[in-house]
Amino acid sequence: MSALEEHEDVYAPDQLKPTNRRRAQRGAIISAVVLLMFFWGNQEGNTEKVWLVVIAALLVAAVIGDIVLRKAGLRPND
Repeated sequence: MSALEEHEDVYAPDQLKPTNRRRAQRGAIISAVVLLMFFWGNQEGNTEKVWLVVIAALLVAAVIGDIVLRKAGLRPND
């Protein structure tokens, strides 16, 4: 083996720390609620409202998908 083949992978310290899953899920739900609260603004068209609903729905779908995959055992429980 040459010297180039004997190296170890380099990781930043924050890459090895697990994230708090519950806190991330709560943050996504709170963000979705805040996005939906922008409905009552001063916009005149419906384009903004469509984007707000789509983004909020994607956040909620990601949280629900994560919960379902963890219960099915397809994602590790951190």
